[in-house]
Amino acid sequence: MPIHQPQQRSSGTSERPGVPQAEAALVEHYPRLVRLAYLVLPPTLGRHRRVLAAHASVQRALPGAGAAPEAPAPARIPAQTRGASPGPAPDDGVTCAYAWMRLRVLRTALAHERRPRWWPGRLPAPAALRPSLPAVWGLRLFPRAGGAAELALDQELSAVSAAVRAAFALRLLEELDEPEAQALLARADAREPASAVRAARRLGSGDRAGAEALLRSGEFDPCVLQTRPSDLLRRRHRMRVVAGLAALCVVAGGVVALAEEGSAVRLPDAGSTLGPALDPAALLRTAAEEWADTSRVDFTAWPARGDRTADRALLGRALRTWGRTPQGTAVSTTPGALPVPPAQPPRLLYAGEVDGAAVVLFHDGGVRVVRYAEPLAGAGAPALDFARTDDADVTTGSAVVVSRSGDRARFLLAPWISQSTTRDLLRPDTPARALKVGADGVTAGVPRPSPGGSCDSWPAMQLRSSERIVEKHAFLVTDLGDLAPVHLTFTPKPGGGAPGRQPREATGSPALLSWARTACSLRALSGTGVRAVNNWDFAEQRLPEGGAPAQWVCTRADTWQGPGRVLVQFLGPDPSTAAPATVVGDQRDTALCSRFGQHVLGGTHWKAPSGRWYVLAAGSRAVNRIEATGAVRASASGTTLAVRAPHDASVELTARLREGGALTAVR
Repeated sequence: MPIHQPQQRSSGTSERPGVPQAEAALVEHYPRLVRLAYLVLPPTLGRHRRVLAAHASVQRALPGAGAAPEAPAPARIPAQTRGASPGPAPDDGVTCAYAWMRLRVLRTALAHERRPRWWPGRLPAPAALRPSLPAVWGLRLFPRAGGAAELALDQELSAVSAAVRAAFALRLLEELDEPEAQALLARADAREPASAVRAARRLGSGDRAGAEALLRSGEFDPCVLQTRPSDLLRRRHRMRVVAGLAALCVVAGGVVALAEEGSAVRLPDAGSTLGPALDPAALLRTAAEEWADTSRVDFTAWPARGDRTADRALLGRALRTWGRTPQGTAVSTTPGALPVPPAQPPRLLYAGEVDGAAVVLFHDGGVRVVRYAEPLAGAGAPALDFARTDDADVTTGSAVVVSRSGDRARFLLAPWISQSTTRDLLRPDTPARALKVGADGVTAGVPRPSPGGSCDSWPAMQLRSSERIVEKHAFLVTDLGDLAPVHLTFTPKPGGGAPGRQPREATGSPALLSWARTACSLRALSGTGVRAVNNWDFAEQRLPEGGAPAQWVCTRADTWQGPGRVLVQFLGPDPSTAAPATVVGDQRDTALCSRFGQHVLGGTHWKAPSGRWYVLAAGSRAVNRIEATGAVRASASGTTLAVRAPHDASVELTARLREGGALTAVR
């Protein structure tokens, strides 16, 4: 049903300040602008690159003579320090120039998060074409280290999106109220500005004054810096590499070669500067029992397994194919995983023979898992598969596909998996079946979910982690077409007056019943780089004409890249435990149904047994009123609404929250 987002009201004039006014605003407020950019920029850049990028974002914000006019943000400029004595009001021209410069800085900083990792400088295209200034050689720059409170806040900011960090900084440092911050984020092209402002409220443990003091500390000040030398040995090595490449370019400049049409791009072979990363002898190998004695339980703790881990010839072919992909090689990637050569020697996870192919699995620096496969017989071409796996943990780093054959897949399980079974999600009352696992950690064939046709079963693996890592618990994973299976969880609806609950493993009876009716909706997520999917029973509704209960579920998929997708599903009464739910809403790139988007509203048309049609709506626990407008006008207190309406009636649904604010139904 149609949903109309509330319009944002723009404030301020559309007149662009002149270059002298903009330069004066930049010079006067340079530390504040750089601090704002530093807070918004992705923490994944590292503190050195983040400092330089913050200064570059501010310096490049100075407009040229031909810059297009833009509407400035709200022009409030907070006092430099708390308790400053009141003085003359700031000049309106300086105020407007500062607001205009702040908008440009904010837009540039937000753009970093949307740029691919390979984009030059991670800046918007026009800026990226300019020289990368400021630049620092031979030194590492970083702000002064704070205490435990600053570190905790920095970790909290690292876990949210750039838009949320921007909203947090605008509210505390720029002293904008929520409508002003939301309007400014919208003008700066931030995603979901309203959600970002709401999520920013929860940062800093709710202590506004304490959080503001931390943000103004040296930990977040990129203008007061400490210096350290860079890695001297690595720098010397890089200089040698640059000299070698320069000599190679000189030689290559005198040679004219005709490349075959359609041939693959040739990268340097193992004897070139990529040699250390492509040398089988340099492969990293983890000790067999290290997983039980480390606080980092992920792919870095996997030992090298398989009966061909000592086969230098196989490992060499796999690495050379990765570094210099021949024509005809089948290459597949999940979103966010770039098929580029390794920058350093990868970690060997597996090398062995599976289903008529020699398979090698690598883990590349905490970011990717790479699978190489070559046929044992015949003249078939090798295959390379790249999957993103950064920040994997006990569950999302529990298995990797080593072979797919027909309607079955075989997995290499993590060394901490002590028990493995399979089950059909569409048959929640059927006990799980034991899954055979070889001595090398490779499972027997596991049925794969059918990609099309009728959805009459949905296989999943139920794994249990070892008590040796004090994480002994069972969890579910399922194959959605990527190298790493997807972790399935469940969040029950809170009881009356109870606080919101956290996602839990989907192995209990309520979770299995929920997934039995929603598992087939996972088809829409196949091959999209999903790491985990959670079912949240956010509402229960008594239906008209009999009061039969119905459930509302928000199914949230989180990807390895970060953006999420939600499906709002309606589970009407049905005698079958596997009757498929109805998907009534689908939204991409959203924080809904996560810790940063805890409020949701869904709506649908429903036909009663009598043949009458109704519009149904339900909201999460903080909703205290729902309104329907359009072809039907009605309202109801509480978290649910039901009103008679024609089947094709166009109805808009909105909800009010107890603590203030409004929601629109997910389309």
